[in-house]
Formats: sequence, C-alpha cells, structure tokens
Amino acid sequence: MRVIAGSAGGLRLAVPKSRVRPTMDRVKAAIFSSLGGAIIDARVLDLFAGSGALGIEALSRGAASVLFVEEDRQSTEAIEKNLAKTKLGGRVRRQEVFEFLRRSSGLERFQIIFADPPYEKTKSGERFTEKLLTNKELARLLEFDGVFVLEKRPAEQTPATKFWDIVRARKYGATEVLFLRRPPSASMT
Repeated sequence: MRVIAGSAGGLRLAVPKSRVRPTMDRVKAAIFSSLGGAIIDARVLDLFAGSGALGIEALSRGAASVLFVEEDRQSTEAIEKNLAKTKLGGRVRRQEVFEFLRRSSGLERFQIIFADPPYEKTKSGERFTEKLLTNKELARLLEFDGVFVLEKRPAEQTPATKFWDIVRARKYGATEVLFLRRPPSASMT
C-alpha cells in the first residue's frame, strides 16, 4: 500500500498486523478523484483509520488537517509511523469510534469524513454501516456542505436515514463507496 499522489506520492505505508482491511489503491484513487479540489485546505476526520492511508492521502494532497480515530494500538502505532515517514502532521486519537462520537462536543467540524469500518458486525450484533448512518453525533461533525465517504460491503443494505442523502455510490469489487451529504432539512436535535 502506498500514497498515490501529492507531496508524499509513491511512499509505501506500514500496515498493522491486526485485523485491518486497507483500502485498495484503485479504490483510494477513485475516492480522491471524486473529491477533486474539495480536499485542498479541508479539515478531515478519518474514522476506523487502520493504517491511516485515507487521511495520509488527504494530507499529501493538501488537506489542512486530519484527525485519525482508531482503537487498535498496533494501528495507531502504524499511523504515527506512517505520518513520520511521510513527514506529514496529523492528530491520532486511540479511542473506539462510537465512544469518540458520543464524547465529541460538536465544536470541531470537518469538511470531509472518511469511515472504513470492519465488514463484520459490532460486538452487540449491529452492522457498522447502519450504526454510522443513524448516528446523530456523526452528522453534527460534518459541515453542511461537507462530504461523508463511507466504505461498506456491496451486499450490505443501506438503511434509510434522516441524517444523510446518498450523492453517489460506486462498487469496486468487494467494496462499495458511498458519498453522502447532510440534507438541508435535517434536524440534528
């Protein structure tokens, strides 16, 4: 796995040995092609960050800042190693994603949010996609004109939600990428 473009383009990234499913380079290239210039100077949140590949790609392409949220210790160590190798700066928070969302004050907002959760179900038996799309705190963290990029298994049904409108959905083999925005009329109360 490598950084595709930008200031760190071509550099290989460390991947933790834990259960991480890194975003394939062709999927990553498609995501950033779709985002285009929106990445420049953006404040980015990378949930279920794994190796940090999506957030590091964003920094390499000109994002202003990235907050990486990942609960696995090996993964956070890999992110820090990758940031050092690429000479890019980002904040790494070792915390379970839904705990992070529960405790987020909503004071910090992001223009782009990435989420690449495990394809398995949560410990309580819920699907990560459904839990993310119905999470009010997550919706509050995105600027009104921002983009939420969610990776999921193509066969997994996308639940109806009042917090998100699907702008684009693309399948790449074993991955489907959803581009979502907050609907103008969505109430966050």
